[in-house]
Amino acid sequence: MKETPKSILKILEAIKGMQQFCVVGHIRPDGDCIGSQLALTLALQSQGLDVCCWNQDPAPAKLQFMDAEGLLKAPEPDRAFDCVIAVDAASYERLGTVADHIQSRKLLINIDHHPSNTRYGDINWIASHSASSGEMIYQLIQAARWPLGRPIADCLFTAISTDTGSFQYPSTSQSTFETAGQLVKKGADLGAICDEVYQSYSLSRVRLLKRVYNQFKLTEENQIAYLWLKKTDYAKSGATREDTEGLIDHIRAIEPVLVACLFEEIEPGETRISLRSKDPAVNVDTIARQFGGGGHKAASGARVEGKPLTIQRRVISAIRKALRASHPPA
Repeated sequence: MKETPKSILKILEAIKGMQQFCVVGHIRPDGDCIGSQLALTLALQSQGLDVCCWNQDPAPAKLQFMDAEGLLKAPEPDRAFDCVIAVDAASYERLGTVADHIQSRKLLINIDHHPSNTRYGDINWIASHSASSGEMIYQLIQAARWPLGRPIADCLFTAISTDTGSFQYPSTSQSTFETAGQLVKKGADLGAICDEVYQSYSLSRVRLLKRVYNQFKLTEENQIAYLWLKKTDYAKSGATREDTEGLIDHIRAIEPVLVACLFEEIEPGETRISLRSKDPAVNVDTIARQFGGGGHKAASGARVEGKPLTIQRRVISAIRKALRASHPPA
């Protein structure tokens, strides 16, 4: 039997006797964030505790199936909590407007698997070896001996599956598969989850994908693929930002490509960059950190201010340097 991590024991000891909780996550939440938030909220509620589940942004349409009870809500003013638990958020700033509404608290717990986490909590459990935050929440629930039925299992399986690229990314470990297997045993409905997450795309997303294939560029002997998504692309396709989830993987999957980059226009003068690497020797987390961001070795991102072409030149140059450093000429 595996020994319970000390961080979990510290968390469970710290929350004894507390009643008012708020579970929060990062802006533009993905499957891991939402699944982890909802699973932890349901687990705490099973103990008769008063729990809010807040995020600045709503769940994307394809992930709303996890929230049958409508637990995930926008933050509310003038609330006080015994404990706020942040999941899957690498920095306090990533909580967005939620951060303004959780100031009245006794304890802030930070649970995350991003190596770039800034350890902003009173208690920090950062497991960068873990493939997802969902896997960590599963460990916490098991250690606490809280009940884990189908709703929680569905949330955690979705969290793990989405953050591992459906168990394809190098971060996927034996422990990941073991956890997924236990969640299936607990009732996670693979058929329903896969249909909702991977096989129910909107027509607007398909139109946006068409533009992706028409507009992407290759450079550095086809080892770097990059793409711009601008507001005109959304207008012409009828797509929204939630339709962009996973689009970068289409250009990452091109055979000679080692690093893919998506430039997304947020506002005039502000660009969101997403980086994906399929070469273990190229760590895109270190690239993203050069621009004030971070994430994982194979998947990272940042928000950058400046002129679009200047940002493009700087980011592509950083990727090119990383590639050449990892693959020096003979």
